[in-house]
Amino acid sequence: MQFKGSENFSHSQPERLGVLVTNLGTPDAPTPSALRRYLAEFLSDPRVVELPRPLWWLILHGVILRIRPKRSAKAYAGVWQPEGSPLLTHTAKQAEGIREALKQKYGPNVVVGFAMRYGNPAISKVLDEMQEQGVRKLLVLPLYPQYSASTSASTFDAVAKDFAKRRWLPDFRFVSHYPDYPPYIEAMARHIEAHWAKHGRNDKLVLSYHGVPLKYLLKGDPYHCECHKTSRLLAERLGLSKEDYLTTFQSRFGREEWLKPYTDETLKSLPGKGVHSIDVFCPGFSSDCLETVEEIDEENREYFMENGGKAFSYIPALNATPGHVEALVQLIEENLQGWQVPKNDADELVERQRLADERKEATFPGRDFT
Repeated sequence: MQFKGSENFSHSQPERLGVLVTNLGTPDAPTPSALRRYLAEFLSDPRVVELPRPLWWLILHGVILRIRPKRSAKAYAGVWQPEGSPLLTHTAKQAEGIREALKQKYGPNVVVGFAMRYGNPAISKVLDEMQEQGVRKLLVLPLYPQYSASTSASTFDAVAKDFAKRRWLPDFRFVSHYPDYPPYIEAMARHIEAHWAKHGRNDKLVLSYHGVPLKYLLKGDPYHCECHKTSRLLAERLGLSKEDYLTTFQSRFGREEWLKPYTDETLKSLPGKGVHSIDVFCPGFSSDCLETVEEIDEENREYFMENGGKAFSYIPALNATPGHVEALVQLIEENLQGWQVPKNDADELVERQRLADERKEATFPGRDFT
C-alpha cells in the first residue's frame, strides 16, 4: 500500500495549526443527476442507515435512487442561491468568520478550512490542502451541537478513513458535541430575543430538531437526551415555562418509528388545542438548509395554517451571525488549549532550514534532497 504524502514536502516547511469545520453536505446542483450522486453517498453510509448492506443496497439502488432524486431536486431548486445551496453558503461564511477572528488573535499560522461530510468540498480534499499548508495539529469541529452516531460519529469515521491513508498524521482533536455549551445557549437566546423584539412573540415556541430512528435511542445514542437538554437550558435562559415551548423532531424517512413527537403532526394538531400562533426555531441546525427553509418555513407552515393557525413565524438558524461565530470561536479556543500556535518568524524559519540542511548533508552527503 502506498501512503499519501505531501506533493511538495520539505523538512524545513513552516508548521501550522489547523481547524476544520464540517457540516452534513449538499448536492453540487439542484438537478436529479446531482441529487442521485449526493443521496447515493449519503444513504450508503452505514452510520445513517443501519440495515444489512445487501438488503439496503437493493432498496437504495432499486427503489430510492430511482424516485427520490427528481423529487429532491425540485425542493432544492426552490431554495437554491446564486452561490449554491444555503447550507454551503452559510457554512462558508461561518468558516470565514472563524478564520478572521482567529487571525486577529493569533496571526496567519492558524489555518481554517471547511468541508462537507457528503458532497463537496470533500473532507479528504480539504485535509490534503491543509497538509500542504503545513498543518501539524488539527482540531475538527462538526457543526452538530447534539451528538448522534449518524452525524458526529460519521464525521469521525470519514476523518479516520482519510488518516488511514496518510504517511504523516497530525496531532488530532475532535469536538463530538456541545449541546449545553453556555456561549451556544446564549447565542441562541439572544438571537431569538432579537427576533421577538423585531417581529413580536407568538403564543408558543416550537423547538424542532432533526429526527433519528427510535431504535438508535434504545441502543444508547444520546441524541434524544441532548436535544431535550438544549431545549431546557434555552428555555430557562429565555425565562419560559414548560407550557411556553415544545420540543419536536422533523425530517423522518421511511416507515419505522422515529423520535417523537413529530414536528409535522404537532403543528397540524396545535390549532385544535387552542394554539393559534407559534414561533419555530431549530437549535440543532447550525445553518439554514433544505430542512429548515423548505420543510419548516414552507411545508410545515402550510400544515399549521391549513389546520386553523393564525400566525407562524420561522426564526432563522444562527448561520454566520456575529453571536454564533463568537460562540464557535470560544468553543474552538477552549479545545485548542495546550497547543501553542507556531510563530514561523524569520529567525525560526532560518534555523529550521539550517537544521534541515545539516540533516540532509549528514545522511545523504552531496545529494540534492530536502
